[in-house]
Amino acid sequence: MLLFAITDTLWSWGYWTHVAIQIVLTFRVVTQRLMTGETLAWVMIIWVFPVIGPLAYLLFGELRLGKRRARRFAELYPPIRRWLAEIPHRSLVDWSRLDPEFEPLSQMAERTVGVPAQRGNLVQLIDDWQEAFDRIIADVNAAERTCHFEFYIWSNGGRTEEVAEALIRAARRGVVCRVLVDAMGSRAFLRSETAERMQDAGVHVHAALPGGLLRLPFVRFDLRLHRKIVVIDGRIAHTGSLNLVDPRFFKRDAGVGQWVDAMVRLEGPAVEALAITFLADWFVETDEPLEALQSTGDAHPQPSRGDCAVQVMPSGPATSAHAVEQVLITAIYSAHEELVITTPYFVPSEPLSLALVAAARRGVKVILVLPARVDSKLVKYASGAFKGDLLEAGIRIATFSDGLLHTKSVTIDRTHALFGSVNLDPRSMRLNFEILLAIYNRDFAARLRDLQQQYIDQSLLLDYAAYQSRPRIRQTAENFARLLSPLL
Repeated sequence: MLLFAITDTLWSWGYWTHVAIQIVLTFRVVTQRLMTGETLAWVMIIWVFPVIGPLAYLLFGELRLGKRRARRFAELYPPIRRWLAEIPHRSLVDWSRLDPEFEPLSQMAERTVGVPAQRGNLVQLIDDWQEAFDRIIADVNAAERTCHFEFYIWSNGGRTEEVAEALIRAARRGVVCRVLVDAMGSRAFLRSETAERMQDAGVHVHAALPGGLLRLPFVRFDLRLHRKIVVIDGRIAHTGSLNLVDPRFFKRDAGVGQWVDAMVRLEGPAVEALAITFLADWFVETDEPLEALQSTGDAHPQPSRGDCAVQVMPSGPATSAHAVEQVLITAIYSAHEELVITTPYFVPSEPLSLALVAAARRGVKVILVLPARVDSKLVKYASGAFKGDLLEAGIRIATFSDGLLHTKSVTIDRTHALFGSVNLDPRSMRLNFEILLAIYNRDFAARLRDLQQQYIDQSLLLDYAAYQSRPRIRQTAENFARLLSPLL
């Protein structure tokens, strides 16, 4: 009897302790002032899933950058703001000569992200991964002072070995080579013989946002560096959606086909903002002093090289909340005739979804191009839950079947465009460190729109009636996944 009494007491004590934890965490969630959907999703998880729910919130619910990283961000912020504040005086955009309709989007982006639009850029769209590798390798081979690489995934094999060899040669001839890769996305590379050879040759290889069991209580491990940036001598930059992977070998067992990406190569004043973005990330993740980076980082004003106005928009949990999402919503509302979006992962927030529906209902031709197969089942089901409302509003959804379409792009009225690493999902908008370009140029927008049309021509248009007739169990799974969508 005594044993039963002790067990009953322990059970009762454990139960009420657990309830107290749930109450405290619920209060914590509410006081965080998250978006309503995200708040309700976390409250549901905390109360519906005993033990696991509260533990999930403690691990993933808050933006814990870690004390050291938060301190480095605090040290970085004032000088970076002063650095960026000098840019407008060197490359002001005359909107009356360009197109006054672009100006509200530019002002929105500058006020939320802090980087202005810059005129005088040469921007080349590269839609073939082989050509992207050719151009990067050629630029590294011609480098005289610095080669800066920043990627979410660096995967060994294929043409990535050529990039490594080019960096090794550059380092041996005295070029300062810095490589910053995400600790999780590039885990295999960081432990590889290739990375070791690069370091032995003098290439500085560093992991961003490292994780580990001992760090879990202090650093949220699913905050990821998702940027793709190459800067050569501070005068040439590459960015877009292509990780440093050879698509012929990357994730071939995932059942989604070869990944399809696009990049841009830039010359001109906008390269300085990309160089500053890289150096800021390098400063936060390493112990290198900012003064040394400013003197050796090649982040200097660049002369005019073309006629494109470009706005560089870095984003992440250390910057303004929802900044990129606000830019995207503003871009959607600015469309008058046509809006075409390509993204691999589509799990829109409620404001973003409503903006798309509103655009279609006011007569804008809205086309959403998504891959037919993705490498995440939860994203697949959550994405499916949104498609019915979009199709009903008249939005055309094209499913790309020739591989995993990974290009992230938006064209607005064939006159201006958004291009970079940002997906249309909560993780990309709020948790990942991303890079996005706004390009205010009709010729570039037309070239990008032609590429989007190539994707559409290789896709099947979803039929609303056929979509509505999908199996009931599939609809139920999608609706449950939609409840978790604010947290994906």
